[in-house]
Amino acid sequence: MKSLWSETTQLPERETLVADLRVQNVVIGAGIAGVLIAYLLQEKGQEVIVLEAKEVGSGQTKNTTAKITSQHGLIYNDLIKNTGIERARGYAQANEKAIHIYKEIITKEGIACHFEELPSFLYSQKEEGMQKLKKEAKAAKALGIDAEYIRGDKIKDLPYGVMGAVKFGGQAQFHPLEFIQEIAKKLTIYEHTNVLEVDEHFVITDKHVVVADNIIFATHYPFPIVPGYYFLRQHQSRSYAIAIEGAGVPEKLDGMYYGIDRGLLSLRHAEGKLIVGGGSHRTGKKDKMGGFCYLREQIQRYYPQAKEMACWAAQDCMPHDRIPFIGRLSMKHDNWYVATGFQKWGMTTAMVSAMIISDMIVGKENPYVHVFSPQRLLIQAGFKNFLIDAWESMIGLCSGVFAQKEQRCTHMGCSLHWNEEEQSWDCACHGSRFTKEGETIDNPAQSMI
Repeated sequence: MKSLWSETTQLPERETLVADLRVQNVVIGAGIAGVLIAYLLQEKGQEVIVLEAKEVGSGQTKNTTAKITSQHGLIYNDLIKNTGIERARGYAQANEKAIHIYKEIITKEGIACHFEELPSFLYSQKEEGMQKLKKEAKAAKALGIDAEYIRGDKIKDLPYGVMGAVKFGGQAQFHPLEFIQEIAKKLTIYEHTNVLEVDEHFVITDKHVVVADNIIFATHYPFPIVPGYYFLRQHQSRSYAIAIEGAGVPEKLDGMYYGIDRGLLSLRHAEGKLIVGGGSHRTGKKDKMGGFCYLREQIQRYYPQAKEMACWAAQDCMPHDRIPFIGRLSMKHDNWYVATGFQKWGMTTAMVSAMIISDMIVGKENPYVHVFSPQRLLIQAGFKNFLIDAWESMIGLCSGVFAQKEQRCTHMGCSLHWNEEEQSWDCACHGSRFTKEGETIDNPAQSMI
């Protein structure tokens, strides 16, 4: 199972860590977030290295749909209501700025990565959804985003009719591995160097030890259980994508599309193919409208002559209040930083992480620090989701006590569930995944079963 990006780009190999090191900054994780953080730190005159357990871009970065957008589902109206207009405005402005910085870097470095500026659309087939879209358009516009509600009959790209949509202008899409391949050339990255433990300024790997002034956790889901307690603050979700081509399949769309009704599809074009996304569900939990089977049923329904060219799945960290955690990992360690909780919008939020963390490290004031601070307390915005996750964790931990060793997660001991479709052992508590043989696929677990 390979993504369209992996099928079309092969990143060069990097050496492993061969000696103990002393550096200013060490970034753990060479996905899009880790590489961007390292890139901006280096641009600001900082010494930095990146440690990667596998290969550059081999985690969630290769499995994205690669939309660079401030359109994050139905979020802005809820953010204004639950967190206040100032925090909502900061969230919107940070993501809008991230889009512009991508463009600046791509232009400056002369990167050929199929970067294309396009509008992004939220759409619905329901009357209730149409009313939500109108509120979302009003909220997004009030926060400074180029957004407007449009009638459904103006949407021509979709294989079915819709009642209405919100059009977000000034958005973009690209090829993530082509992009990361180029900016990584300037960086010192050590592959196949697995971080086992972090203690104050010491990063202990399976090869050697790195001593650093600052340590940045860009591992998608931070592996330290304490401090930070991120296992209490977010869960993980699976989402799926299939690239198709053939008769009846459009090679190019007028924008990127994301349906807000349950079961609707996400669409974008890429290199003459159509990427169809959807089927999301909580990791470790079955869902009749989730997974590849559901997505293939929809493709057969709407594009019956389509040929499948690639299929892949992504894992997303879902914070309770819908705002990522970017900044100091905890109050206990001034030199530990974290970037996690990107939901399904990792490309844009990765750049926001790089902007904020690089500024914090060099002592530059950043207007968005408070918005994404991991130390924030937003009970109203996330209490319901906290209770749901706490219940899932309690069930998983209790059943894990009685599970066989090969069916118990090495993160915190929750029971694992067999995912027949993807042939993996999945943890519904915190989202770790393992192969049939017990090797770790997705963190926070660090060791095999």
